[in-house]
Amino acid sequence: MAFQHSYILILLFPLLTQLTQCRLTQDTFNTAFETSSNSYGYEGTNWAVLIAGSQGYGNYRHQADICHAYQILKRGGLKDENIIVFMYDDIAYNEENPRKGIIINNPKGGDVYKGVPKDYTGKSLTSHNFLAAILGNKTAIKGGSGKVVNSGPNDRIFIYYSDHGSPGVLTMPNDDDLYAKDFINTLKKKYQMGTYKSMVIYVEACEAGSMFAGLIQKEWNIYVTTASNPEESSWATYCPGSDKSVPSQYDTCLGDLYSVAWMEDSDSHYSQSETLKQQYQVVKARTLAAGDEGSHVMEYGSMEFTQDTLSVYMGSSAPVTGHKHHKGGNHNPPTSLIPVEQHEADILYLKNKVLRAPEGSLKRKEAQKELDAALSHRENVDCTFEEIGKSLFGDENGITMIKKVRPNGNPIVDDWDCFKTMAATYKTHCGQLSTYGKKHMRAFANMCNAGIQPSQLAKVASQLCGK
Repeated sequence: MAFQHSYILILLFPLLTQLTQCRLTQDTFNTAFETSSNSYGYEGTNWAVLIAGSQGYGNYRHQADICHAYQILKRGGLKDENIIVFMYDDIAYNEENPRKGIIINNPKGGDVYKGVPKDYTGKSLTSHNFLAAILGNKTAIKGGSGKVVNSGPNDRIFIYYSDHGSPGVLTMPNDDDLYAKDFINTLKKKYQMGTYKSMVIYVEACEAGSMFAGLIQKEWNIYVTTASNPEESSWATYCPGSDKSVPSQYDTCLGDLYSVAWMEDSDSHYSQSETLKQQYQVVKARTLAAGDEGSHVMEYGSMEFTQDTLSVYMGSSAPVTGHKHHKGGNHNPPTSLIPVEQHEADILYLKNKVLRAPEGSLKRKEAQKELDAALSHRENVDCTFEEIGKSLFGDENGITMIKKVRPNGNPIVDDWDCFKTMAATYKTHCGQLSTYGKKHMRAFANMCNAGIQPSQLAKVASQLCGK
């Protein structure tokens, strides 16, 4: 009997071996297609590009936003090889950070900095590298990790930007701002390459809608939401003084209203059950809930896949245990929380620096000098643009013309080369525009739309700023 069993096993061994080999081969095949974007499997790969376009401790909130987004994606199962992070990385160990090596995005939140990849930091944080990474153009990358979106036709891409913005421009450090037309041209090229199935873009910035209105095409399979429409500011949140829950040792805002809204919503839901559209509605309501201290969350591009669940782009994740917005479904901000307009958040930080420094100390004098310079600069740049407007369009219509807003759905300018040239012309004669000064970028667009030539601006700017 034992002999018969042994004989049967001998006969079955080759078959069992073959089945095992087939099983191993299938497992290897499935794994390869699930984790490698080069395999172009049926389900495809999730890619993400996260970018904080600012530097300096006063802009703490932008890097905090990006780090929080990374933790959401990582929890959802995305791999570091498929998450590309752009941030200056000067916050966590900044001398002003009360918790060295730790970044928080919520007064009661945990560390969101731990484990975040340092792909493009410092001088490698450029719009050139950002656009090259989206296109998967590794040879065009200058500095950094060299990581790019090496996606295939079945892959999904999520892009999230957080920083200051202005009409037609997203701010970047290193004097390398991202113009709407350049971003749109990159997205168009990516679409023509056929290297993604669908793409989702979230943008936190002032006048963020101006980056897409009248520019992005529905057939590109790209869905966009922005923190603001083309003519309004976005808002910071969890700011000292406006929110009593912010630890007293922090002088700067911990997050941005739109960004915190979508990320805390993601933290409070199963990503497999909430759709892009549902999250948009939640974020829109929470961002508007502050009334005058809020902005209009917008959506652009293709609406055909807004019923996709968040998991399609952010991975599969469960609610964060004990998340404050999870129980009861309350997505409105606490009544004690008053958002702060982006540019005013910068001034709030400087005022807090003054107050924290010992009275009569050299440190307080230096902080006061920095605050006075910022306020003086704002007054000067506002006056300069008013005078430019009057010189080009007349005393009566000058201010109106430089602030004119085009009807909904139209790009801010028709000739983007003219727009860029106008900005460069101003810089030549009046100096580089600060983050605050860039709120006047619409003036350049209106000059171009009205037929004003760069040489005319050069003549006026040289006279005004030469004084």
